[in-house]
Amino acid sequence: MTPNPYLFIVIFAGVALAFPLLPLGLAWLWRRFFQPPKPGVGKNAIYECGVESIGEAQIQFRSQYYLYAIIFLIFDVEAIFLVPFAVAFTSLPVGAFIAILVFLLLLIEGLIWAWGKGCLNWAK
Repeated sequence: MTPNPYLFIVIFAGVALAFPLLPLGLAWLWRRFFQPPKPGVGKNAIYECGVESIGEAQIQFRSQYYLYAIIFLIFDVEAIFLVPFAVAFTSLPVGAFIAILVFLLLLIEGLIWAWGKGCLNWAK
């Protein structure tokens, strides 16, 4: 007797539904039986990392810090691309050497552009 070809799809769909729904159901039951019925004073207290908050929640943040961080990430990732070249430097052909020189020239051009735009100046 051969099983129905759709039986495996039904089993797969059942497992795919039960796998996320079972933990959600268990979490709901846990909350239902073990959560305090009403919030208390301690539960409604405002704190951040164990320290009571003081002052406004919204502060002004300069976008200059974001630009500096993005530029750092770009140059950091590009520096990681240089590691395989440095490891295999002696066994690379001339074409690979020219390619890495173009890569470095583009990296230097990006640094000069960011410097010219003033993205690296902190005292603005």
